[in-house]
Amino acid sequence: MMLIDSFLEYLLFEKKYSKHTVIAYKNDLRTFKEYLEITYGGADLIEVNYAQIRSWIVSLVDGGVSNNSINRKISSLKSFYKFLQKTSQLTVSPLLKHKALKVAKKVQVPFTMKEINEVIEVLSAEDDFKGLRNRLIVELFYSTGIRRIELVDLDLRSVDVTAKTIKVVGKRNKERVVPLIPSVLGTIDKYLAERAKIPSQERRLFIGEKGNKINETLVYRVINQYFSNVSSKVKKSPHILRHSFATHLLNEGADLNSVKELLGHASLASTQVYTHNSLESIKKMYNQAHPRSHKNK
Repeated sequence: MMLIDSFLEYLLFEKKYSKHTVIAYKNDLRTFKEYLEITYGGADLIEVNYAQIRSWIVSLVDGGVSNNSINRKISSLKSFYKFLQKTSQLTVSPLLKHKALKVAKKVQVPFTMKEINEVIEVLSAEDDFKGLRNRLIVELFYSTGIRRIELVDLDLRSVDVTAKTIKVVGKRNKERVVPLIPSVLGTIDKYLAERAKIPSQERRLFIGEKGNKINETLVYRVINQYFSNVSSKVKKSPHILRHSFATHLLNEGADLNSVKELLGHASLASTQVYTHNSLESIKKMYNQAHPRSHKNK
């Protein structure tokens, strides 16, 4: 386990990965090591060959694990072997010629403006602490596009009312500053006034009714609860609100690079997934407006 422990420390302290991400890597590597022990009577991770890894992949497929999940596990292995190469403990990775399993692309369907406005309208009538907190959760997701863990980890000092911005700590502890629209600033003021009435030493922006830090599960429940009343979409989650934020900005003509920066993506490739719905909107507008599109109707 020493090799794995060294790798995990590297991810945590040098690569600045979140504890949640490091735990995911740890679980993937532990699962693989256990498979080697059961199937091959144990094996030195440095001496593992691709045939053994391939055997593990087959066992995962047979066990009903999705291709997407398998690709993530293999990605953990790839990172581990790259680390061994980087530290001169391995010359060639056993995954050098591995190709990821094919996965079906899932199109995320964003909420409509009507659905979002209906939820905010309902929350506007709830002016107690809990109602204001839930309203701010919805408004921050939709107006900033932040991730669920980013929202949960927001510090009280993250909000700069004067500059009308919020400082977000994203993946790998990378900070970004996101502008706040006036309506959200108004909700922040009201929420903070109610929050001040609750005895709490918590430095996080969002707290529970007993003054404790909220968790990601509560945030998911808030979004799912309110949007279940206005939307028939299968998936109603914080990520769909983030997706709606990006899609609606692009539909209104926002620059892709600007949206990338707001979302905290490392590359444009991650942001381009949100252009699908934007493109569909453009196609619809084009077919309705272009003179030639009506010729054969």
